[in-house]
Amino acid sequence: MKLAVLGGSFNPIHLGHLYLADVVLSTLHYDRVVMVPAYRSPFKLAAEGMESSSRNRLEMIAASIAGDPRLAVDDCEIRRGGVSYTVDTLADIIRRYCPEEKLGLIIGDDLAADFPQWNNSEQILSMADIIIARRTHSGNVSVPYPNTQIANDVMEISSGLVREKIAGDAAWRYLVPAAARVFIESKGLYGLEKQPLMHDESASTNRSLLTSCILRVEEAARESLSLERFLHSRNTALLAWDMCRNFLIANRFQTELTPELGYLAGIAHDLGKQLPDKMQVKLAKSDGKGISQMEKDKPTLLHGRASAVLLRERFNIHNNAVLEAVAMHTYGGMDMGPLAKIVYIADKLEVSRENINPAARKLAFTGSNLDEIFETVLDYTVTSLRSRKLKLSEETLNLLEKMKKVK
Repeated sequence: MKLAVLGGSFNPIHLGHLYLADVVLSTLHYDRVVMVPAYRSPFKLAAEGMESSSRNRLEMIAASIAGDPRLAVDDCEIRRGGVSYTVDTLADIIRRYCPEEKLGLIIGDDLAADFPQWNNSEQILSMADIIIARRTHSGNVSVPYPNTQIANDVMEISSGLVREKIAGDAAWRYLVPAAARVFIESKGLYGLEKQPLMHDESASTNRSLLTSCILRVEEAARESLSLERFLHSRNTALLAWDMCRNFLIANRFQTELTPELGYLAGIAHDLGKQLPDKMQVKLAKSDGKGISQMEKDKPTLLHGRASAVLLRERFNIHNNAVLEAVAMHTYGGMDMGPLAKIVYIADKLEVSRENINPAARKLAFTGSNLDEIFETVLDYTVTSLRSRKLKLSEETLNLLEKMKKVK
């Protein structure tokens, strides 16, 4: 996985951010750009409202990149708090994402001249290749450190300009992604009068059926889950996408298990997680598999099955592999298919989870044997549950017994 990092205030995210990420992906052939909104930028210490707006900024990015697996949002600087320094962010991303190559760090030409004065700039150079994008100049800039300069068109858009236009009741809505526009309007941000949230699905009419379905499910997940739970779901979807793609390229399982189906199962796996207990029980009962005593005592354990029922009944999804993957991601199961194993793995190892065994996570990113990865993650999960003296489900115990017999 070849990753580039794009940091900034994203207050709000605008089309210039997405265009710049697209240029880096297209011309320098990175696999993914990770957008990292600052809690408080060292370049904007005088800016007001950055800290209080952090969740709004994070949600706008998440909404704006929905359905595009080339883009990710990471909240590490917001979780860290304080002034955000690039050297700390790069170290954190390298630790959690296990990139196969040196990171790319995207900066604007307006910041390029001062880069040597950044906190630990020499260490940053050892961790990342500097990518200089045009923001104020139409040509290359001369700087005394290794870099790659991209010939992107200069877009006369900035977050400050968007905020000024909103505050001044000027045209602004098509300077930002559609999802960010809806969010700003629905929340009444930047001095805008709050407006009712509207759902316009006309933009999806020319998309493939699967892509349209992913967008609808992702929107439902973003609206019904807490922000933290949604980010976990999207990171699970991204890892499931990556694993499906890697195994598909290597011809290691059926061609019908596409990255898109991995993403769909990943983004939907916790769809029912925060429903009331009674609703989770009601939904799970409708799959005809009964309710164990353990599940009666702790109904939230039914959220995988409840989520699968929601997919089938609300979104008309009848792909057996997807439904199985969503339903089984909590316990596992005796006869799990490849997609179910991938989503189980992705749920346990996605990058926002802390205190994960680095070897297990690296195996998910680079391993070539799905059963070996699954066995490693299952063993890791069982060990963790037992260390916390939590009861194991019958399904998990049966799966462990099956693994022992295979050995």
